[in-house]
Amino acid sequence: MHAASATPLAHTPLRERWLGLRTQRPHLRARDGARELGVTELELLATHCGDTVTRLAGDFSDILKEVATLGRVMALTRNEYCVHERKGLYRNLSFRGGMGLALGEEIDLRLFMRQWAHGFAVEEPGREGDVRRSLQFFDAHGDAVHKVHLLPQSDAAAFSALIDRFAAEDQSTWVEIEARPAPQPETPDALIDVAGLMAGWDALRDVHDFHDLLKRFGVSRTQALRLAGPERAPRTANTAHATLLEVARDAALPIMVFVGNAGCIQIHTGEVLNLKRVDGWYNVLDSDFNLHLFEAGIAHSHIVRKPTVDGIITSVELFDAQGLPVAAFFGKRKPGHPENPAWREIVATLPTGMDTGA
Repeated sequence: MHAASATPLAHTPLRERWLGLRTQRPHLRARDGARELGVTELELLATHCGDTVTRLAGDFSDILKEVATLGRVMALTRNEYCVHERKGLYRNLSFRGGMGLALGEEIDLRLFMRQWAHGFAVEEPGREGDVRRSLQFFDAHGDAVHKVHLLPQSDAAAFSALIDRFAAEDQSTWVEIEARPAPQPETPDALIDVAGLMAGWDALRDVHDFHDLLKRFGVSRTQALRLAGPERAPRTANTAHATLLEVARDAALPIMVFVGNAGCIQIHTGEVLNLKRVDGWYNVLDSDFNLHLFEAGIAHSHIVRKPTVDGIITSVELFDAQGLPVAAFFGKRKPGHPENPAWREIVATLPTGMDTGA
C-alpha cells in the first residue's frame, strides 16, 4: 500500500460511520453508503487518504495517458441510473483544450476534462484476500466521472509507478465539495423559433453538430425532441431498450451503447449476448462488457432520427425525470458509411406515440 507522507491517519466521525456500515454490510458499495450517510462518494473515499487511498495531483490527462502502461483494465463510467463497464486497453488518447478522446477498439471515451476536479488511486483488500486497485476521478460536486479498475492480469508495478509519479503532497482526509447549481429552467416553447430549429435539424450534416444546434436555439435536448414531432423524434415505450437489446442479441447484430455524465461518455461497440433483469436492473453481462440500467429511472424514451452526409442516423435515447441522458443506443457504424438497415428495421418495430407507457 502507498501511505501518505507524514500525514497522520484521521479517524473522523464520517470515517467511523462508514467503517461501521461496511462492517455490518461488507458488500455495500461506496455510492450507496454515501447516500445513506448523506454525503458524496468523494467525501467517503477521502476519509481513507493516507491508508488505502492516495490523492493524485497534476494534469489528469497526463495520468490517463499512463493508463496504457497498466495493460488490460476495466473502464467504468456511470450516471445516476446506468453503469457502463468495458474491459480492454486504453489506446489512441488525444487531448485538445478541455476535450479528450480515447479511440481504442475496446476503450472508447469522450472526455470533458474541465469537469474533472479530483483524482485518487485506491488499493484496498478484496473479498478473496487480494488487493483491488483502481483510479477514481470525481467532479467538483463529489460525483464520480470515471474509474479505471485493474484486473488480475493488469500490471501492478506500473500502477505503483503511476502513484509515485502523481501522488499529491496533500494527503489530508478533508475535501471541499461545491454545491451543484440549480438546473436552468427551459425557455417556454412559445419563445422558441421552432421553425428555425426544425430547419436546422433537417440541415444537419453530422450527428456531432446536434449539440451546437441546441445551443443556437436555446433549447434542452428533451425539449428539442419534444418539439421535433413524431417524424424526427417520436416517443417510445420506456421498455424499448429491452426489446432492442433482445432483438439485436437474437440477430447477432453489433450495436453501440453510450452512457455518460458531465465529465465522460463511454461507448461499447459490438454484440450483446447475456441479458438479464435482476431487482429492477436490466443488465448486459458479457465477458468484456457489462451494462446495468435501473429501469425505474427512465422517464422518457425517444427514437431520434438525424440527417447526416451518410444518410439518416437512428438512435434510441433514454432520459431521467430531470431530462438528463441515461443511455443511448445506435447501430454499429463508422463515419463515411450509411446506417445498417438491420438496425433501422429493429428500431422500426418499437412502439411510438404517447400511449406507449413512455
